[in-house]
Formats: sequence, C-alpha cells, structure tokens
Amino acid sequence: MIYDVIIVGAGSMGMAAGYYLAKAGKNVLMLDAFDPPHEEGSHHGETRIIRFAYGEGASYVPFVLRAGQLWKELEAETSESLFLQTGVMNVGQSDHTFLQNVRTSAKLYDLPLEQYTAAEAMEKWPGLALPEDLVVCYEPTAGVLHVEACIAAYKKLALAQGAILHTNEKVHAIKTEDIVQIHTKNGLYEARNLIVTAGAWASELLQTMNLSYPITPTRKTFAWFEADEQLYRDTTFPAYCFEFADSAYYGFPSIHGAGLKLGRHDGGEPIDPNEPMRPFDNQDAADLQHFLNRFMPQHGALAFGKTCKYSVTPDEHFIIDFLPNHRNIVIAAGFSGHGFKFSSAVGEVLTELILNGTSKQDLSLFQLNRFA
Repeated sequence: MIYDVIIVGAGSMGMAAGYYLAKAGKNVLMLDAFDPPHEEGSHHGETRIIRFAYGEGASYVPFVLRAGQLWKELEAETSESLFLQTGVMNVGQSDHTFLQNVRTSAKLYDLPLEQYTAAEAMEKWPGLALPEDLVVCYEPTAGVLHVEACIAAYKKLALAQGAILHTNEKVHAIKTEDIVQIHTKNGLYEARNLIVTAGAWASELLQTMNLSYPITPTRKTFAWFEADEQLYRDTTFPAYCFEFADSAYYGFPSIHGAGLKLGRHDGGEPIDPNEPMRPFDNQDAADLQHFLNRFMPQHGALAFGKTCKYSVTPDEHFIIDFLPNHRNIVIAAGFSGHGFKFSSAVGEVLTELILNGTSKQDLSLFQLNRFA
C-alpha cells in the first residue's frame, strides 16, 4: 500500500506529527529504530525546561507560546500531568546576549519577568550563592515538562487515531521520487509524503538522498545530586539556566525527591550515533560538581549521571523545511539541545506543511538555504 505520510523517527517531534496527521485523517506510518520513549535520542532523562521569554531570540517566542498551549491541550486530552510550573531563573551578567534576549522577549510579548540582583536572588532562594556581578531574570510562568510522559501521551493518541507505529525498525535508505520509497531491514514502504525527524541520524539519512547539511551528533551529559529538600525541592526552587561568556549550564529543582539535576549545554564531543557513547565518567562529574560547588554549594553527593545526544547546527537554530526540489519531503532536525519544549508545536507545523504546503508559524529562521 501507499501511505499518505511516513514519518522516520517517532521521538518527540515525530510522535506529535503522527498524532496531528492521523487526527486530520491521513494514513500515517511511523518508523523508529528503537521503541519510543527510549534512551537513544535527545528526549530521555525525565525532564526538560520550557521557557517563554526566550534567550535564543525573540523570534522564537510565538512558536514556544503555541507549544505551551498545545502541551496544555495534550494534558487535557489525556488527563496526564505533563507540565510542572516551577518557574525558571536565567542567571548571568546583565549585558550577556542571552539575558538581553530574555528581557527583550518579555517586553515584546508582555511576558511576566521578575529581575533580581545577586543579593536579592540569594535572599529569595537561599540555596543560591551568586557573585555580585550576576543578575537573575526569573520567569514565574515557565517550568518543566515530563519528557517520557509527553511522548507516551502523543503515542497513545496517535495510535488511537489510527496511526501505525513500527518500532525497532531502522531505515537504511530513502529514494526521493514522486512516491517516496523508504527501505528498512524489513522491506520497502512507499508514501506520497515523508517527514524525517530522526535526531542524531538525520545526516545519515539525508546522505542516502545525496544531501548533506551541517548537523553534528554530539555527546552530552547530565546528573542528579543529593539535595536538601527544604532548599531545593520544586515548590521552593525553580529550574535554572546559567549563561556565561565561556559556558552554559541548565538544571532542575528536586522533583519527587530525585535531587538537583544539572547539565552542561555548551561544548560536548562529536559522535557517531551508531557507536556506543562513552559512559558518564569522573571527568563529566567533576565539571558539574565544580559548577554546583560554586553556585549551589549546599548540594549533596553525586547520585548518578547519564549521557544523551544533541544534534547541533552551526548557528544552533533548528532546521524545519522542505528538501530542495521536493515539496513532499520535510526535514525537522538540528534542534541543538533546546528543541524538546517546541515538539508539540513542531508536530503541528509539520502537519501544516504536509497538508497545506505552508505553516502559520514563521519558519524563516529554520530554512535550509541558510547553509548554502
């Protein structure tokens, strides 16, 4: 049979698109090399931050506001608890571009934002230790998404709407014809339209279509540390982003007693996604411990650490676009470690592109031709 749409990669973006397309009446097949939610992509590790006064640029704000609406709709449709409003504090020097973008985003879109000096922030959150040259921009309506629960919710709805999901079925090659051909270990599938949301494997799949774009799979780490619940529990302490000239860190309060969670956003080492990643090690732990010792010194011992994959573009902006000369093939990739919060809205956008050839969202920042 010929499917209306095949989605290669049924993680956060692909699963959302599968639901919205099936809901629109399309005959959808989703293919994933693993069994989502899983630990082989960028979507594991329990939690992701969602923030609306966007430090990566005000042009993202309408997109992330729509994502926030869709997460609330998903909660209502499934009666699942997906979003935890912890607030998010953005910490750095006042003139840092990220902090300036946070303030600009809040002003342009009338978003609630509270600003504190280091001393004021330490009084409000006694678990902090900040040098006086840092400031805090606190967004009270932001918070945390429960990652695996989000994907499981979209999975449940997509299957209920009639979408078909094949797990543990890796795609080996794609042939770009009017009817797209997708080759897997199990055989050949055909579709009128194709969406590629394959995360760290996007470049590999594009190469089977004789296309090459700068998407670098990158090893990243994060860890949980024992925490004084009085100081760091989610009802007392917010999620956080620290931005410096030479580094960037993010993390979470202790949710359900799990402890303080911390990851480093910048850096990382390029990887082959088909090879086992180097496990979380003492070097990774030392870097995170150094950060906590400086800024949250009342933390406890390391509980455990994990690795994950980013797929990074040179400018760290996303790719969401039709492939050149193929209006029936859409690529969504290169989410560069800040994409999960958008995945509900990315699913909607991919659906609009397949159904209408255009989207209500402004996607100009995410076009492939910027790499020409």
